[in-house]
Amino acid sequence: MGDSCGLAPRERVRRRAEFERAYAEGTRVRARFMTVFVVPNIHRHARLGIAASRKLGSAVSRNRAKRLTRELFRRHKIGSVWPADPGLDVVVVPRREMLDAPFASLAADFTTALERGCTSRGRPRVAGDVRNRPRAH
Repeated sequence: MGDSCGLAPRERVRRRAEFERAYAEGTRVRARFMTVFVVPNIHRHARLGIAASRKLGSAVSRNRAKRLTRELFRRHKIGSVWPADPGLDVVVVPRREMLDAPFASLAADFTTALERGCTSRGRPRVAGDVRNRPRAH
């Protein structure tokens, strides 16, 4: 998996509210090895969130899935997949099949999911757009 240098804290989705926003407002793409949620953010850079639950397996399995996902994001965060405005949050929910798949298959699956997430329903909703936000009571 190469000589990569990790994700900067600014490239990570960390807060629960950010994950929930991706689930509620984002475009969901079900792929073979993962489910990907894509939603615009207010930043000028892409961010990654990983939701590896206990359904995936032991801690060793969850950590491997997270390492694979981070490497996929690192390798694909620059290129033709990202639109001109790269301010996207990408939340990945890995599946068990991810653990045994060759990296090339994972990369193809991830790229296809991102392309479908960025192009379905036009462009996902803009993060600061108050018209699309549910009202707080």
